[in-house]
Amino acid sequence: METVQSIKMRGTTICCVRKDNQVAIAGDGQVTLGDTVIKHGAKKVRSIRDGSILTGFAGSTADAMNLFEKFEAKLDEHTGSLTRAAVALAKDWRTDRYLRKLEAMMIVADHERTLIISGNGDVLEPDEGVAAIGSGGAYAKSAAIALVRHSTLTAEESAHEAMKIAADTCIYTNNSFTIESLEF
Repeated sequence: METVQSIKMRGTTICCVRKDNQVAIAGDGQVTLGDTVIKHGAKKVRSIRDGSILTGFAGSTADAMNLFEKFEAKLDEHTGSLTRAAVALAKDWRTDRYLRKLEAMMIVADHERTLIISGNGDVLEPDEGVAAIGSGGAYAKSAAIALVRHSTLTAEESAHEAMKIAADTCIYTNNSFTIESLEF
């Protein structure tokens, strides 16, 4: 019998689409523990700073909550600069002994940039305004790129459709979505 500590937790897909004058982040609600779904409607996407910044996380829920708090603190330190806050968080995440153990990734976006932040010290700005992380991230990213290139859907509609495709493909992604968007 496996203990809770040895069961690998999976189950998140986060997709961000930037198109025209809109950016949207969508996330599914499934949380699994081993091969069991323990929650269907988790909210893994948030709007912060009075709606001026969107965030989404993949990974351990407790770790992600910790990272949300740290990211908001970095935004305070860097007068709201998304890029500077993301770089500072990635640096701390990589070098701090406690933070280094966190198992999560984040996508953050504002009116100018979309960034993926990882515990390896990465701060990546994706091509084509599309970013995706988590177990179904590759499926959602591929679908979103195709929709951005070949449809007239808005960023929010593209993110939603990409998540539906990921949910149809990835067993760790469900169709209970949270979507936040920002127009500029």
